[in-house]
Amino acid sequence: MEIPTDLARTLAVVIDEGTFDAAARRLRLTPSAVSQRVKALEQQLGRVLVVRSKPARATEAGAAVVRLARQLALLEHDTLAAFGLDAESADAARPVTLPLAVNADSLATWFLPALARVADRHPVVFDLHRDDQDFTAGLLESGTVMGAVTSQADPVAGCLVRPLGTMRYEAVATSAFAARWGLPGRTWAFAAAPIVEFDRRDDLQRRYLAARDVDPDSPPRHFVPASADFAAAVKLGLGWGLLPAFQSADELAAGTLVPLGGPPVDVPLHWQQWNLRSPLLDAVADALAAEAATALR
Repeated sequence: MEIPTDLARTLAVVIDEGTFDAAARRLRLTPSAVSQRVKALEQQLGRVLVVRSKPARATEAGAAVVRLARQLALLEHDTLAAFGLDAESADAARPVTLPLAVNADSLATWFLPALARVADRHPVVFDLHRDDQDFTAGLLESGTVMGAVTSQADPVAGCLVRPLGTMRYEAVATSAFAARWGLPGRTWAFAAAPIVEFDRRDDLQRRYLAARDVDPDSPPRHFVPASADFAAAVKLGLGWGLLPAFQSADELAAGTLVPLGGPPVDVPLHWQQWNLRSPLLDAVADALAAEAATALR
């Protein structure tokens, strides 16, 4: 049995765009034609490949086909590059899309400069998926992304892994907030003072509290689900939180933020990518490793 590449790519566009109408606009087809292509592929494979919800999402079988389509697109790009066609207008008008996963703090600090250097040299656009570093590996497993910054050191099946370095987080608060709540102080102070958390999967503050023998469920908490806004919330005195040096060094030097002591929380980061012989994917990995070498511990 063969999987027609044009049908597989159509399915991938549906998943990327989220709806059949949006996929039709991108492919310059009618929605009916897109639907017929997907149905033909489902009939040929004998599997339901897409859940027709809003947004559309791939079934387990569909995810495998989407992964194939993305691999084919990447290999096609690398082949054209080997022919010296990178700079030709026809190819430049159709850059390859690389879906990547990254945690919020990396995205807000050191990650994007590396991608900018790659985009300067290659016809590529990036489809970034932001998630906690403990969960980005799952996007690799599902075939949603081709590469991910992750805390997982063990390679995902079919992937290569490269260590990037460690992002160190330290507990800080404004001087006024620390004085108001008696921080760093005793255990009861941390149990009562409000904290800032990224979302309900953010466990950095909980790990810090546990290391100080404080019940992680005791303090009231603000949820601020964006890296820059999270740092801003801490700097405005809404609560205390763990920040990397990128986001706290200047304020600590100026005295507007004060350290709360206790053990730092170190998060080792790794780069995982599909195990393909792809110069483009390798170029991304090399650029990220070079940037991480200067930005991370």
